[in-house]
Amino acid sequence: MTAQAAQQADLATVIGLEVHVQLETATKIFCGCSTDAADAEPNSRTCPVCLGLPGALPVLNEAAVEAAVKVGKAIDADIPEETAFHRKNYYYPDLPKNFQITQYDDPICQDGELTFSVGDERRTVGIRRAHLEEDPGSLQHVGGSIDTADHTRVDYNRAGTPLLEIVTEPDFRSAGEVRSFLAKLEEVLEYLGVFDSTRDGSLRIDANLSLVAADEIDDDGTIPEAALDDANRTEVKNITSHKGAEKALAYEETRQKNAVKRGREVAQETRHWDESRGVTVSMRSKEEEKDYRYFREEDLPPLRVSDWKERISIPELPDARRERFREEYDLSAEAASKLTSTKQVADFYEDLAGEFDPDLAATWVADNLLGELNYRDMAITDVDDRLDEVHRLVELVAEDEITAKNARETVLRRMLDEGEAPDTVVEDEGLGKTGEDEVQQAVVAAIDDNPDAVEDYHSGDDGAINFLVGQVMQETGGSADPGTVNELLREELDG
Repeated sequence: MTAQAAQQADLATVIGLEVHVQLETATKIFCGCSTDAADAEPNSRTCPVCLGLPGALPVLNEAAVEAAVKVGKAIDADIPEETAFHRKNYYYPDLPKNFQITQYDDPICQDGELTFSVGDERRTVGIRRAHLEEDPGSLQHVGGSIDTADHTRVDYNRAGTPLLEIVTEPDFRSAGEVRSFLAKLEEVLEYLGVFDSTRDGSLRIDANLSLVAADEIDDDGTIPEAALDDANRTEVKNITSHKGAEKALAYEETRQKNAVKRGREVAQETRHWDESRGVTVSMRSKEEEKDYRYFREEDLPPLRVSDWKERISIPELPDARRERFREEYDLSAEAASKLTSTKQVADFYEDLAGEFDPDLAATWVADNLLGELNYRDMAITDVDDRLDEVHRLVELVAEDEITAKNARETVLRRMLDEGEAPDTVVEDEGLGKTGEDEVQQAVVAAIDDNPDAVEDYHSGDDGAINFLVGQVMQETGGSADPGTVNELLREELDG
């Protein structure tokens, strides 16, 4: 190994995240403007408060505070006796007031943690803080990306949208860990009912990445503050997805290691993730806290919510529900994981398991429904108004009115592709279960019409039975139960 390669190999990657989560509230954090701006005309969801006009005063949205407390409970964070808001001063075109109302040294959530899985390993990352703040507006770069656009438009519809900024400790050592963490965080937020991943821009990530000497890392994985202070770090902005975070940080890690390999200094700066090109682009030198000139927001009184932690309840969280499913319904780890992938999936499974056999319910939700939805690049939220029809389909199978094969391969697929109700498909396709007498007649006919297959069976070729089953299924139009047909054939052949 060359000296340069050894130098690069002796470097460890250190990553910390600032995750901006849009809280699911009907109105903005300091005014009554709607947060539903998906189809709104630009700059139509605004008022003097969120535009920062002179004399307009903010009023705190209680629902946003409740959502923050729920998150604090879920990550086992401390919620202080008193918290306050500050002004973070900086100029940017999407910030109409030239300052952002946020929380500085008195965040609403402090010193939490989140445990997640990376492959077979369980990792716990510290959550330094989670604080409430308002979102700026949004910039629309016309004719290119941030550094190539012809011009840029500003839409203030998002200005004032409630955010919870979740700041982790620098506990990540790879881009893959970051992706796994974000997936788990989003899962928890959706279970809490404070977050909607389908909203545009609902999750945005700023990631700080630096390289430190590998021998600076302690045996327990911690890194001394002095080592972190000495390392020049870059902040990567404009990351909007789990996959994007992994790609952006993998690129930035390689970029920095290549710079070190060539003997160049890694500049401390803010970089923009250009997803279309798969590269990070330098935006500006990295700001420090003193550059923002924080001071108290005097238009908002101190916030006292420590007692809310006891009053506000949170639902059963994913890990606990996953374990309960394994114990209560005797599910495999894989099935329990699929069935708790979202709260809506878990709720639907429990509805079915309360009425039908839990194994049948698990097969239909984890394998059949989610499998068919995934094939169509859909989620359960895309059919949330039709789950009663899926319930009816499972009922038809449970009551032995149609075969599981026909229900899965014909009825469910037509339900998803053509929007038809299950009973309509069953009637249209003639899929109702064939009567016992008809099946028995078809079995006798198959044996009589296929003497070669019968001879093969009696010669020990057990595979011949599959051919005969196929003949019966063809004769009954696929409406007979294959297992029953197999049993009846063997009774006739062995009798």
